[in-house]
Amino acid sequence: MSERKISPVVKAVLEWGPVLVFFVVYMKFKDATVMFHGTEYHGFILATALFIPLLTVCTLILWKLTGRLAPMQIATLVLVVVFGGLSVWLNDPRFFKMKVTLIYLLFAGILGLGLMLGKPWLQLVLSDNLPMKPEGWTILTKRLALFFLGLAVLNEVIWRTQSEELWVNFKTFGLMILMFAFLMAQGGLLKRYALEEDETDEG
Repeated sequence: MSERKISPVVKAVLEWGPVLVFFVVYMKFKDATVMFHGTEYHGFILATALFIPLLTVCTLILWKLTGRLAPMQIATLVLVVVFGGLSVWLNDPRFFKMKVTLIYLLFAGILGLGLMLGKPWLQLVLSDNLPMKPEGWTILTKRLALFFLGLAVLNEVIWRTQSEELWVNFKTFGLMILMFAFLMAQGGLLKRYALEEDETDEG
């Protein structure tokens, strides 16, 4: 099924809204505790408990509006539900923090496997919107796989060595900024390997 187009603003709200809500709730309740069934829950767990259903609802709405979900969106939702759920159930924020590492390791592994099989799967997902020669897709896929691997390592370093608040800021804004910077840095590659109009028409 082809993807139905929706407003970029609606898409951005559905994709980034849950992350921003997590940040706002955490900042508001980071020093608070809530007693539930004899157990104390801190602000991080409260924000996580809200983030899980909110992300689920937003992802389902996105699926309903567009008619499809990218494999990475599905994988992200599954890992959020599983590891976020473990954090809430066990009252341990480490699982939710490790989730970010696992997501990027998964992405890097999928892209790396595609390259080993001679199938840059990134091309299958984005080729309609970003016409590019096969060599360009191979290079971009390698770079993105290494980038995701770097993000996984960086996340591990930050959550294990820095404060919880710094990690929340990194997750909310740092990852977004790094992703934007990476994409901007690929401008030369995209231009060098872009298909000409006649090549696109032939494809």
